[in-house]
Amino acid sequence: MADPLDKTELAYDVSDEYRPEPAPIPEPPAWQDGSFRIGIHTSIAGDIAGALDIASKLGANALQIFSASPRMWPRGGTRIADADAARFRERRSELGLGPLVIHDNYLINLASPDRVMRARSIQAFHDELVRAVSLGADFLVAHPGCCMGSETSQAISEIAQGMRQAARGIKLGDLRILIENTSGMGSAVGARFEEIKAILDETRDLPMGVCLDTAHMFEAGYEITSEKGLDWTLELVERTVGLDRVYVLHVNDSKTPLGSRVDRHEHIGRGKIGLQAFGRILNHPRLGPGLQGLAGRAFILETPIDLPGDDRRNVRALWELVGVDPKQAPKAVDGFSMVRGKKKKISTQRARRKKVGGKKRPGGKK
Repeated sequence: MADPLDKTELAYDVSDEYRPEPAPIPEPPAWQDGSFRIGIHTSIAGDIAGALDIASKLGANALQIFSASPRMWPRGGTRIADADAARFRERRSELGLGPLVIHDNYLINLASPDRVMRARSIQAFHDELVRAVSLGADFLVAHPGCCMGSETSQAISEIAQGMRQAARGIKLGDLRILIENTSGMGSAVGARFEEIKAILDETRDLPMGVCLDTAHMFEAGYEITSEKGLDWTLELVERTVGLDRVYVLHVNDSKTPLGSRVDRHEHIGRGKIGLQAFGRILNHPRLGPGLQGLAGRAFILETPIDLPGDDRRNVRALWELVGVDPKQAPKAVDGFSMVRGKKKKISTQRARRKKVGGKKRPGGKK
């Protein structure tokens, strides 16, 4: 039996020390596999998880949504029920869609000189962040805001401060906030890349990035329709915000001409930018998913849906432009469209009027 009073020190053995296993490096999400990610803005009407199935049925492998009504200030609770958020995340995983982009409310103006409007905007942006985190979104796209009479430099500081205030107390996780460039309509901030850079410089404590809209660039005066003009524009993006911080491109043609500063989206190839230019944009080595580009960068459509099938046709146009074999591209459901139900409803209403039997409407017409 060892003498308890024996004070002989034991030799130190380095192998006796406990060393916890290092935490494994997380695997990148499946949508960052180097493939083209082509998506479209889908409707959340009825059931928010239904937006995922819409994207899949249209032949997209990425999507953008609103997390609430984009043209109304929220009334009452703005959070998404935990069960609905969990169902949304599970369905997204089943369909293999990504990235998931959320666009913020159109009414938010963090640059507003009106204190009440600005406070309301900060709260609304806070709610956008909370909902985006709960849905497992990868990106939240935000319009910078409008000066409304104040100096641009002051507006930029207000935007940055408002974003920091809105994000306070939220664990953003993998969510990244993307500043979208604007067409320069009215007093909108962000038509120039230098303005976006200034916002990024003042929000270094937040996970930030950029969303470039092709129609907005063109309408703001950036000539992206020619090979030379596109290269010059991308060089300017690189010198200001950096192409490695451009995670999403909104792919929209423009109804209005170069430098119009009027924001009007058009179907791919039917506007002032044109099909040939979009072929160059989508396949540019610095924009695609190749070695010079960024794995997982998403090309998201915000094009109009004037007729049933317009959404599906615009998605297909992008897959054709990037040269993906139709057999390898996500398969769309024949005849599916987001507006199909609306058109049916209109037709039913007209049929009812006819059935009533030739009654004259105001103005003397049947």
